[in-house]
Amino acid sequence: MATIKDFKKISDALWELPPSYKEGMRVPARIYATQKLLEEMDAGVIEQVTNVATLPGIINHAFCMPDGHWGYGFPIGGVAGMDLKTGVISPGGIGFDVNCGMRLVRTNLTYDEVKPHLRNLVDRLFARVPAGVGGAGFVKISQNEFRRAVELGARWCIKNGYGWEEDLERTEENGCIAGADASKISNKSVERGFKQIGTLGSGNHYLEIQVAKPEHVFDAEIARAFGITIPDQVVVMFHCGSRGFGHQVATDYLQSFLKVMEKKYGIKILDRELACAPFSSPEGQDYFAAMKCAINMSFANRQVILHRIREVFSEVFHKDPADLGLHQVYDVAHNTAKVEKHLIDGVMRPILVHRKGATRAFGPGHADLPEIYKKTGQPVILGGSMETGSYVLAGVASGAQTFFSTAHGSGRTMSRAQAKKRFQGKKLQQDMEERGIYVRTASYAGLAEEAGPAYKNIDDVVEATEQAGISKRIVRLVPVGVVKG
Repeated sequence: MATIKDFKKISDALWELPPSYKEGMRVPARIYATQKLLEEMDAGVIEQVTNVATLPGIINHAFCMPDGHWGYGFPIGGVAGMDLKTGVISPGGIGFDVNCGMRLVRTNLTYDEVKPHLRNLVDRLFARVPAGVGGAGFVKISQNEFRRAVELGARWCIKNGYGWEEDLERTEENGCIAGADASKISNKSVERGFKQIGTLGSGNHYLEIQVAKPEHVFDAEIARAFGITIPDQVVVMFHCGSRGFGHQVATDYLQSFLKVMEKKYGIKILDRELACAPFSSPEGQDYFAAMKCAINMSFANRQVILHRIREVFSEVFHKDPADLGLHQVYDVAHNTAKVEKHLIDGVMRPILVHRKGATRAFGPGHADLPEIYKKTGQPVILGGSMETGSYVLAGVASGAQTFFSTAHGSGRTMSRAQAKKRFQGKKLQQDMEERGIYVRTASYAGLAEEAGPAYKNIDDVVEATEQAGISKRIVRLVPVGVVKG
């Protein structure tokens, strides 16, 4: 177990363990955190991020973000760049809920205008966006059509009337990552996913009505560029992923990699949860193409949910969604591996970036940003607990140090089992309502798992990202209505 003395302090928000810390480490392991956050991290984070540093082809460092906590293989909050020729691809560095991500939608309504309708809005959203374990959405398609949908992502949704063309440029990868190949996914994964487009799921997935209070705007100019322009403006944020489909894709290829990793490619790892294959191998490329289908399924899932949100607000306020200003701010992905160009040893070259519970955060002027955000840097949506609030941040130029990656949320401090023992879901719902937060949940047990104290202090996490120079805070959002899986 590492202690603070084992770390080299690079700055007040950056700590490093050298390759000599553990046999087999090819690069140093870096953790972005204040000393307070570092000391609060569970031992599993240190074990896992240093294990990641042993993987073949890893470039520069193994990283962990300020919200880091124990995960499967990589820590949640883990980032690693891999050489395309010598490096590996690992499902444990991406996650089972592929492209679990965030979408933020603004309105031109104030909290005073929404408050009388809040219960009605939340109740209708709860009815319209299925939440909880399992669940089928209102999009009824065949398994063959689902295969087409996961190759096209949000573009499939727009083509079928579930959204606006402008939504695509405000979505990472324009809502469709190139190279998805449905011939590389199993029938079982299709069976698990083809009914789930437009569903929220369970766990830490949620849909919230939030308020941007004037005192919580930290950069008014960039906030305006993101569409946050009026005092007490109401926005809608939601968090969900690729559901059972993404889980099955990861499961299928983990089993495949375990069969060939050592026997065929001679790769030995410290933890079987880091099962991998050379990125350039047939197995690695097959998984990459299948994983992209899961990325696209998640973009489609969130696009349909946005369509349902627009329907609900339109019905309640008897106005067209455009008249209510229901424009998407951005959609960001977590749990991905992507080929991106980064500056490595003074040369721009393509590498494979794993982001497990971490958010892409391109800085101003980056070639892959839409024109509307070229000056500001990429919007970063950092979700907090349902009791405390969330943040919108922006990518910064100094984010190049982490391959332009930053935190994705507040990060858990206790297990779900611990939270269920400590909190009662029904009482938590009542307490939150007394504090002005109306909650609908598919499960009281699931609600207890997501209690605020089960998470790190989001303000501490955001402060660390800003101190470290990997993103900057723009506006803090507080929840007033919550739909919980």
